[in-house]
Amino acid sequence: QVQLVESGGSLVQPGGSLRLSCAASGPAFEDYVISWFRQAPGKEREGVSCISTSAHSTHYADSVKGRFNISRDNAKSTVYLQMNNLKPEDTAVYYCAADPGAVCVGTRILTPSDYYYWGQGTQVTVSS
Repeated sequence: QVQLVESGGSLVQPGGSLRLSCAASGPAFEDYVISWFRQAPGKEREGVSCISTSAHSTHYADSVKGRFNISRDNAKSTVYLQMNNLKPEDTAVYYCAADPGAVCVGTRILTPSDYYYWGQGTQVTVSS
């Protein structure tokens, strides 16, 4: 059983930066692919980024590529999402998700139904 807790969301001005954290409790964190999803009001949940168990593979949605960076510290059972040059369209609730059977490569990348464990979400608001 894995529990995920996101933190770091806040109100930030356009062009600003935030770092989200996803802290996990439970065994074998290093065996889980971790992904970040986001959901804005009235919109479907969108995959943002994922990182493989060893951190050798990462992936970013086109909308955040070049601005966001995902990393993980398996010793601390934590995954981070560094978000730079934030835009109003980045406003959403951000969720981290984990599953040992998910992939961070190929056609099923960032598929929400592939993830069993989810955090409660953290609000990111980008506004002047």
